[in-house]
Amino acid sequence: MKALTWQGKRTVAVEEVADPVIQKPEDAIIRVTSSAICGSDLHLYELLGPFLDRGDILGHEPMGVVVEVGAGVTKLSVGDRVVIPFNISCGECFFCQRGLQSQCETTQVREYGSGAALLGYTKLYGQVPGGQAEYLRVPMADYNHIPVAQDAPDERYLFLSDILPTAWQGVEYAQVPDGGTLAVMGLGPVGQFVSRIGRHRGYRVLAVDPVPERRAMAERHGIETFDLTDTVVDELRDLTDGRGADSVVDAVGLEAHGNTGVEFVQKAVGLLPDAAARQMLDKAGVDRLAALYASIDTVRRGGTVSLSGVYAGDADLMPMKTLFDKQISLRMGQCNVKNWIDDLLPLVEDTADPLGIMDLTTHHAPLSDAPDLYRTFQEKSDGCIKVVLHPTT
Repeated sequence: MKALTWQGKRTVAVEEVADPVIQKPEDAIIRVTSSAICGSDLHLYELLGPFLDRGDILGHEPMGVVVEVGAGVTKLSVGDRVVIPFNISCGECFFCQRGLQSQCETTQVREYGSGAALLGYTKLYGQVPGGQAEYLRVPMADYNHIPVAQDAPDERYLFLSDILPTAWQGVEYAQVPDGGTLAVMGLGPVGQFVSRIGRHRGYRVLAVDPVPERRAMAERHGIETFDLTDTVVDELRDLTDGRGADSVVDAVGLEAHGNTGVEFVQKAVGLLPDAAARQMLDKAGVDRLAALYASIDTVRRGGTVSLSGVYAGDADLMPMKTLFDKQISLRMGQCNVKNWIDDLLPLVEDTADPLGIMDLTTHHAPLSDAPDLYRTFQEKSDGCIKVVLHPTT
């Protein structure tokens, strides 16, 4: 089959690789009809190379049609149409039973002290082959699938794999009071959905992003948007009686604009031999925290900052005095996809499209175009906000 593989920093390639096979009775194989490029895939493209091997198959937002099931699979049949959550979980352990599938005890990657294994996401999360490929092996398939109808376009369901539940969890964790104000840092795909979910729930939403096309998309959905300027925090405070927003979702993460010194350190670590770089990133890594600092400045006293953007540094400097003095609550974590599907599926299947799911993808393309589109997405060029690849039809 053909698959998108990691080859080095800022280098990915579509290669011919071995077809996946049933390895355990609980496995299933799907033919991938759609697979999106996620903002967190760009962390692999740019920063996390020391945790990848050349030839690793990327991608963690897939859906498709079941073509084979293992002897132990009882809830899937050949021909079923499914979305595959990006985190791999058992559904039965202590954490899964508490809605914390991203912490699944069965698939935790204990070698790195990490939570549940993820599709297509480095040694830190199990080095499981990903879904930017023609076919995908799904471990523990009875639990790790979302059944969907046969008659709607892929795009209506695809984002249940990651970014839609990630955004939903981000808003849940933000603990916005009824009728309150939600500020959103970043209007990439997750930030777009965070903003729309906030509007759907009746909040006033104030969103910040430096890219005009992203602001324009959000404005189509009734979001008040702001450019990323040196005065934007003051602007947001002025619009909230001088207090700040009740809650803030940081939908940017570790590669925020700014922090040029940290950016230099990140690039320097990438030049180290892999073993040394892995140790450095694992224990002494630092993130670009501009979006997080802005979130802490923007939220009102007693408010909540919710982190949906990925962070990976264990040596980050946090403004503890400010957090303590302002009595700020922090919520964060990898999304627990299956925990939110019952809430989201009715909204996804509503023909009125209350979350604007059909107004997110800017680029549809065959798998062969993936290397160029990784670059386009990273550079935020050509109006690129969300890319959906179609490995097969």
